[in-house]
Amino acid sequence: MSPVQAEQTSSAGNVPLTSVHKTEADGIQVFYRSAGDPEAPVLLLLHGFPSSSFMFRNLISRLADEYRVIAPDLPGFGFTDVPEKRKYTYSFEALAGTIDAFTEALGLKSYAIYIFDYGAPTGLRLAFSHPERVTAIVSQNGNAYEEGLGDAWGPIRTYWAQPTPANREVIRQNILNFEGTRWQYTHGVANPEVVAPESYTLDAALLERPGNKDIQLDLFLDYASNVKLYPKFQEYFRQSKPPLLAIWGKNDPFFIPAGADAFRKDIPNAQVSFLDTGHFAIETHVLEIAAAIKGFLKANHISGKSQKAGSR
Repeated sequence: MSPVQAEQTSSAGNVPLTSVHKTEADGIQVFYRSAGDPEAPVLLLLHGFPSSSFMFRNLISRLADEYRVIAPDLPGFGFTDVPEKRKYTYSFEALAGTIDAFTEALGLKSYAIYIFDYGAPTGLRLAFSHPERVTAIVSQNGNAYEEGLGDAWGPIRTYWAQPTPANREVIRQNILNFEGTRWQYTHGVANPEVVAPESYTLDAALLERPGNKDIQLDLFLDYASNVKLYPKFQEYFRQSKPPLLAIWGKNDPFFIPAGADAFRKDIPNAQVSFLDTGHFAIETHVLEIAAAIKGFLKANHISGKSQKAGSR
């Protein structure tokens, strides 16, 4: 498959090229970024709300010297194209189904997953459906426990309990706007000026596409289905005991530190680390996160060309 566009390289030639692609999966043109040796172990990066694979722009190159790194845009986000005739239902079950089909389209037989925000319920659905495929989990503010839900979920919980037009409009007006998006990136960050404005500006612009805010409101409402699945996610943790690194922005108002600590209840050997930052931790701590991921994967014998993964 030919890249649509070359995105990143190095004058020294030692930083793996990141390219962008589209492939058909589940009746959708899934946009994704890819870098690294096609024969290296696969690391699948799953973004959160309201971002896209663009959030991993500084992380991919720091991992792709040892791993095949793949970062898709979820349906409704970024540059993934959902044809109108597909009549897609925007739910987390559907997102997981599409990403499952995406991994099949790329021939991925095994992979570690990096789960963040919306990427967590998406990736964990893949994990309990195909436990034999998931070699390890890196959770960066990717929640799977009730105790990890912070006070910022208050208006959304109200929407779950009473999905009225008025409560839907509260979410639309208070969250789905430029200021709400910038706040998610900068809240809890010691120096907000280190957060690149391109990040939240791109997200806000994509939210303004016709019909996109209703997609997001549907997903906010359906997020309650993820909370109902938490016991199933936790059962998967207990039964499969996947190697797990929870590396958390401790000032995140949505997914609070208790959610990271909770992994140890079901995976006693889980590694838990906190960073003095907010929700979008890789905007401020990409070096620390990349180093932690590499150390974690190597400690669990996932490095170099120790695994074979299908490639396209």
